[in-house]
Amino acid sequence: MEKPLIMVSSVTYAMKGKQILNNAGIRCEIERTPKRDMTTGCGYSLYVPKNTDEAEKILKENNIKIIGRAERSNQK
Repeated sequence: MEKPLIMVSSVTYAMKGKQILNNAGIRCEIERTPKRDMTTGCGYSLYVPKNTDEAEKILKENNIKIIGRAERSNQK
């Protein structure tokens, strides 16, 4: 099973994004971006298990800089 991640450009954007999404009723967590997906940015992403597309739209509307999407396996 894959975990959808929204990659952001800084840890500050990750923290702001989490607050914005939680206020909108969308559950999310801040996670490290998998190294294989880190091309730019700070290495932090928002894990949004449900409504990921809606979450990305809300983040963009609130000027959170998104650098891409990634998937992380639940298995360690």
